[in-house]
Amino acid sequence: MTIKEAQLAVDQWIREYGVRYFSELTNMAVLTEEVGELARVMARKYGDQSFKAGEKENLGDEMADVLWVLICLANQTGVDLTEEFKKNLEKKTNRDSLRHIANPKLKA
Repeated sequence: MTIKEAQLAVDQWIREYGVRYFSELTNMAVLTEEVGELARVMARKYGDQSFKAGEKENLGDEMADVLWVLICLANQTGVDLTEEFKKNLEKKTNRDSLRHIANPKLKA
């Protein structure tokens, strides 16, 4: 699935099952909540915390939740994530193409 296809699929799902998009501000709060849930799993899986009884190691599901809400926000605000990601990748390449290669902290 491409990013564009994902944006279309989310929009179709919202129209068919979701009644309507939550407001942009609500979705921004939901995105923050979902990122927090992802952070919780990361802290338990890769950090110093342990999973509580009954907690699941659902890293992929939490990442997908973050992506879902981000796509909702993009759809609501008219952002073409495919185009914006291409521009962002170009920006990073132009700005950082030598920066990380020259960083002695990143050399093994």
